[in-house]
Amino acid sequence: MSFFWGTTYLGIRVALESYPPLLLVCFRFCLSGAAMLALCLAFRQKMPAWRGALWSMAHGMLILGVGNMALTSAELYVPSSFAALIIAMSPFWLVGLESLMPAGEPLRKSTLVGMGIGLAGVALLMVPGMVAHGLAGGEWKGFLILQVGIFSWTFGSVVQKRHETGAPPLVNAAFQQLGAGLMYVAPALFWPQPAVVWDAKGLLAMGYLVVFGSIVGYSSYIYALSHMPVSLVSIYPYLNVVVAAVLGWAAYREPFGAKQAASMLMIFLGVAVVKRFSPKPAAREAEAAAG
Repeated sequence: MSFFWGTTYLGIRVALESYPPLLLVCFRFCLSGAAMLALCLAFRQKMPAWRGALWSMAHGMLILGVGNMALTSAELYVPSSFAALIIAMSPFWLVGLESLMPAGEPLRKSTLVGMGIGLAGVALLMVPGMVAHGLAGGEWKGFLILQVGIFSWTFGSVVQKRHETGAPPLVNAAFQQLGAGLMYVAPALFWPQPAVVWDAKGLLAMGYLVVFGSIVGYSSYIYALSHMPVSLVSIYPYLNVVVAAVLGWAAYREPFGAKQAASMLMIFLGVAVVKRFSPKPAAREAEAAAG
């Protein structure tokens, strides 16, 4: 699961050379959602009631629809390895959201220290580029777009935990992906956007994202959350970053040197501190929503 999801950052960058973001996300999740739903029906998986199906699709719109659209759009401005590293910060959002909920635990000093360490790592990654390029650069745009995606992914994960759909995990994953794709059908049809370049590279990238990014990767994530300890599942975001960094450097010579390595370690350390010293319920959710 971790390897395949790590490769999708590069897959998105390749696919963006052929498809604009709206069409890429719409095609990807409509295809993967329909294919998974067909497989679930063929294997006689239990289907949810219409209310449960709608809830699953709504969860998918938040988690994948907004979350993946933000990632896809951000990769127009920043390297894929940069995007993967910023997304590793998602536990900060989860713990922050938890503290704002009714009866939620307030943020502890140790948690704020962990967030500070992680944000210092982000500053190390971003500030040199922002100083060199100013507002004309892409770092700040990509960072802000990714924050929208991380928030939506995290919020969707929290909401999902509070609404039982009555369907097996793989059926939920199918409806979530279908919901994420369907939410962009109308915008993809009517919003002006660059023409699609129908070439072999783009089709292969799209196929890879559908099969290994969505059907295999996301479904494995949903299945693992239901059958494996959260502490083990939570390792995958860190492996994602390493895979994305290596592939981004190998395929596009994306920068990865001492500065990027130091930033990665600081963000990982900050996330580890947040998880270690957060209240147990928040820590468990932070681990589950870490990507």
